[in-house]
Amino acid sequence: MALLPAACRSAFLPQKFSSNEALYVASQREYSAKRYENAVSGFERLTIELPARDTLFPRSLFFLAKSHVGRKEHLLAAQNFTRLAESFPSDSLADDALLQAGLAYARLWRKPVLDAQYGETALSTLRTLVAVYPSSALAGETQKQINQLLEWFARKTYANGMHYYRRKAWDSAIIYFKDVVAKYPETATARDALLRLAVAFQAIGYQEDVTETCNTLRSAYSGDRQVRDVCGAAPVAATTPVP
Repeated sequence: MALLPAACRSAFLPQKFSSNEALYVASQREYSAKRYENAVSGFERLTIELPARDTLFPRSLFFLAKSHVGRKEHLLAAQNFTRLAESFPSDSLADDALLQAGLAYARLWRKPVLDAQYGETALSTLRTLVAVYPSSALAGETQKQINQLLEWFARKTYANGMHYYRRKAWDSAIIYFKDVVAKYPETATARDALLRLAVAFQAIGYQEDVTETCNTLRSAYSGDRQVRDVCGAAPVAATTPVP
């Protein structure tokens, strides 16, 4: 009895539709109903059957990719979004496809500490959108996603520095913290890296570097309590006596 509803439900068979237009409409209906497996079958067949110049082709690719997202098949989604953008760069969906491809690749990089291969692909894809479609209405959202990825890259590099910092391997820690500051200066993690740099320089007696780092911290984070704790109050500038 439990199998009866499934047995009675008609199967979705893409090859049974009389035209590509009818299959597209039916596949859209399956997508809207969140029957993503059926939607994948339908849109996948359309990407095989449709002529390259058919206006339904890029839309079929777009919803094929969206259906893969619905199934949490993020790599397949990213590949199809990218295929759309590369094959139909003038289509109105091209910039949207690049954004969605970047998001799909970003979902595959689950934590900053993990291998950043997919994160790098996500960042490259989003930067391509900004470069190729500078006037896109999606530019703001794209930059937001780029900033988030940069924060993750900064955190990953910072974590490598902390590995050595905790072991008082100051020279190695300094290399990573400097990398954070140089490559990701606009991130929140850059402040933390500067603070750790100041402490590391103090530990090995590099007073000039301490002074330079603390001046940078005071300038960028005026009034920050941790900056005061690490660097102390800003020195009072000497005054020339009035004759």
